[in-house]
Amino acid sequence: MKLVGDERVVAGPYRVAHLAARCVGLVTEAAGVLLRSRGVEPGPVSVDVRHAVEAFRSERHLLLDGAPVGDLWAPLSGDYRARDGWVRLHCNYPHHASAVLSVLGEDVAAGVAARAADDVVDSVLAAGGAAAALRSPAAWADHAQGRAVAAEPVVAVERIGDGPRRPLERADRPLAGVRVLDLTHVIAGPVCGRTLAAHGADVLHIGAEHLPVMRPVLVDTGFGKRSAWLDLRRPEDSSRLRELWADAHVMVQSYRPDSLAAKGFGPADAPQGTVLVSLSAYGHTGPWRGRRGFDSLLQLATGIAHRGSTAPVPLPAQALDHGTGWLAALGTLAALHRRSTEGGTWHVRVSLARTAHWLTTLGRIDSAESPAPVDPYLSEMDTQLGLIRHVLVPGTLPGSPPRWDHGPHVPGSDPATW
Repeated sequence: MKLVGDERVVAGPYRVAHLAARCVGLVTEAAGVLLRSRGVEPGPVSVDVRHAVEAFRSERHLLLDGAPVGDLWAPLSGDYRARDGWVRLHCNYPHHASAVLSVLGEDVAAGVAARAADDVVDSVLAAGGAAAALRSPAAWADHAQGRAVAAEPVVAVERIGDGPRRPLERADRPLAGVRVLDLTHVIAGPVCGRTLAAHGADVLHIGAEHLPVMRPVLVDTGFGKRSAWLDLRRPEDSSRLRELWADAHVMVQSYRPDSLAAKGFGPADAPQGTVLVSLSAYGHTGPWRGRRGFDSLLQLATGIAHRGSTAPVPLPAQALDHGTGWLAALGTLAALHRRSTEGGTWHVRVSLARTAHWLTTLGRIDSAESPAPVDPYLSEMDTQLGLIRHVLVPGTLPGSPPRWDHGPHVPGSDPATW
């Protein structure tokens, strides 16, 4: 893997651009391994560092018919000063905003200021909302959840069952003919599906008409995917999802640990010979494994946003989300390769918290935002939704350059079939 360009293109002190380039490079190399197994020489893999980091903030570059798709942040989402520190409230979904208002009242800032940070977080979580308190890196490292996450692998690829060897047939793309069932939301999980689609997978995203969505992110991560709706509250839709899973090669899910398993779609239910990919916020072990979380919350909880006594300072990209999505794609490619060579049923696990831990181990740099133009990394595509400006797929794979065969579809417009 060759990384091209200076990593000092986004504001430090964390090596976000290096993380982005490494993630892209690892996935592109793994795609090359599959491509070679299918009879095509991949050629030398390289990554333009600036391209990779712009792909890690692709939602910022999205335009639909020349205009932004919508606001990335709801009015109540943000950092608030508590009595003894700082709290981040994530209110991008209406039910999360309602939970915050039910706990803190209409004057949210005053409600937070009157209480201790941990008390605010505990109360919001108990009401069904999403929040995190700012910790120092040392405090997170000493926390039970921080210790649990540090002991997990960056990408876990575990054999959970038997299954015959399933070599991939000759093809000109790494994932040609591979069916991926995408049960994900927000950024990390959808980025995984979008990345797999760029290498030729047939990705079917399953959502539900009654569930809220973040439209800019939904559009941005919809490239290369078909979109269908199923409502798992209905037995017939649950049965249909089970049929789809039985005919899939991969299922990617990003709901909180155990939530889909309770509906019969967990590791114990995986059809023989398939790959299940699970993304979580706070990790897959430890006391917070089931806690509701998002990238901006994890940046506070893990100490990444900590700058002493000042207000939290965010990363220059939703790097935990995007990085975890690319790492999920890496695990998927690795599991498919192992399935083809040794058989088995596989479970891939990644988390935002573990990606955060990896980022903190990469060391520190002092860099500022680069004023260089990003136009070379942007393109436009006619889609069902209109003309979309987007970031091209990063990563050079000469034997099969990654690409999306189509843009985002209208949500729910495709049949729930392969």
